[in-house]
Amino acid sequence: MKDLAGRIAVVTGGGSGMGRELVRQLVAEGCSIAMGDVSAAGLAETERLCRQDRLPHGLTQGLRITSHVVDVADRAAVERFQGEVAEGHETDKVHLLFNNAGIGGGSSFVVAERDEWERTFNICWGGVYLCIRAFLPMMLKADKGHIVNTSSVNGFWATIGASMPQTAYGAAKFAVKGFSEALQTDLRLNAPHIKCSVVMPGHIGTAIASNTGKVQAGNESDTLNATQLRQARSRIAAAGVDASKLGDAEVEKIVRDRARQFLEEAPMSAAEAATVILDGVKAERWRILVGKDAEILDRRVRAEPERAYEVDFFRSVAAETGWKVGR
Repeated sequence: MKDLAGRIAVVTGGGSGMGRELVRQLVAEGCSIAMGDVSAAGLAETERLCRQDRLPHGLTQGLRITSHVVDVADRAAVERFQGEVAEGHETDKVHLLFNNAGIGGGSSFVVAERDEWERTFNICWGGVYLCIRAFLPMMLKADKGHIVNTSSVNGFWATIGASMPQTAYGAAKFAVKGFSEALQTDLRLNAPHIKCSVVMPGHIGTAIASNTGKVQAGNESDTLNATQLRQARSRIAAAGVDASKLGDAEVEKIVRDRARQFLEEAPMSAAEAATVILDGVKAERWRILVGKDAEILDRRVRAEPERAYEVDFFRSVAAETGWKVGR
């Protein structure tokens, strides 16, 4: 599928970050889009940007962009999403499915809240599973299809720092990677016209850190509510810090500083990452590493798997990739 013009792509997490940039680049290539996200405001902004990108001529004839508010962890919502896509695009076929929606949270299995842990896992893994279940029948009817599942470097290295557990996100991203690998044989035997790629980004400049709290707490406001503050304290405690000694203002400052650093200090932008992903899809690569840090980490973990979770291993990787020590 080297030419995306005239194809129909479903993109989850299209309201921000890599999902938004994937949508913009797919539209630029003449691909019709059905994008889903929990944020109606985020979807509206992505659509506005797409139409702005196409100015002064507007969208080409036949190209459609539809936006759908959907929680990918909810089976009924995903099935409703599939029906809306079929109706909105007047088709029983889709060609591309980008399972990109994801959040963080649930860092520690020991001290994090169960609801937070399961919310993270159910979006990052369950959303992939449910969306493939829902849209596979439409892909089977197409002449060509490509499933693109966003895992992470945390899909082969389940940590984000020497003093920060990453159990829910890491477990989910390992599941996404393993399922994507298992699909290679399944699709070759039972649906050879459909390909599957697993995407493993390193540190990409997105708003996932700030969006996580909003999704976990069901709060689109930029002001942290009681649930967000409580969950933030849990994450701080998981890193070995006594959060009980911190006031709400101090906790909120930590949350905002981390979100800002994650966005601003990333070695690769979301737009650059989207280009790498689409290039990989066109080349029909089933394994797409995104960023030099992802390539370095892949090599290092394969070379020294027994040392991968030692503190000095992380510090050595951070030095080689250029990550900030506090990551």
